Amino acid sequence: MIFPCIDLMDGKVVQLVQGREKALEADSPEEMLRRFAAFPEIQVIDLDAAMGRGSNDGLVRMLASKAAIRAGGGVRSAARARVLVEQGARKVIAGTAAFTVDGINEPLLAELRDAIGRERLLVAVDSKDGRIVVKGWREATALSAESVLRALEPYCSGFLCTYVDKEGMLQGTDLDWFRRLRAATSLELTAAGGITTLDDVRALLDMGVHAALGMAIYTGRIPLAELAALQPKG
Repeated sequence: MIFPCIDLMDGKVVQLVQGREKALEADSPEEMLRRFAAFPEIQVIDLDAAMGRGSNDGLVRMLASKAAIRAGGGVRSAARARVLVEQGARKVIAGTAAFTVDGINEPLLAELRDAIGRERLLVAVDSKDGRIVVKGWREATALSAESVLRALEPYCSGFLCTYVDKEGMLQGTDLDWFRRLRAATSLELTAAGGITTLDDVRALLDMGVHAALGMAIYTGRIPLAELAALQPKG
């Protein structure tokens, strides 16, 4: 599948470069929903919640009421995960809280799984310079993505893996990294970060990996109509 991304900050749709510098503000969330109507599911990330400086709960609720979404940002407790499901999210993405400095946070992951069900939980395994990064990609752990996917499988139904090195830079992604991740787990795998061309998308879909796109859509680098034509049927 192909997932267009709506990232929320200060009540607006934005795109950041490597999770830090705001590169652009897009049209309203409602307008982006209209543009993304050809896609069966949308990825929504509340950046304010992820960075621990507030939330965009009202917008998340509105988006979930009008489209099928997978939602993340600030999922640090079972209560937060339940709120996102109650708001209408089909799946919930947990990132920072899933990890400790040197391992995975099994007690919290078990709480999240038990609160909303394993089938609804996705874990964000985002990497920069070969290591998993957390807290808005500002802190690195000692872990590599390949080393933890198997251990995370009992808690979730899939993974969102962002290649942070090229996130938002429109310089291409690391297809070899995604091939290694694909070989490391049998669960659903969604790629993000640096996906710049239709060839990137095709390569990911061919290896059985979903694609989540932001900057390439918002800048017009990949036309939505051509992207929608690649969306697997059924």
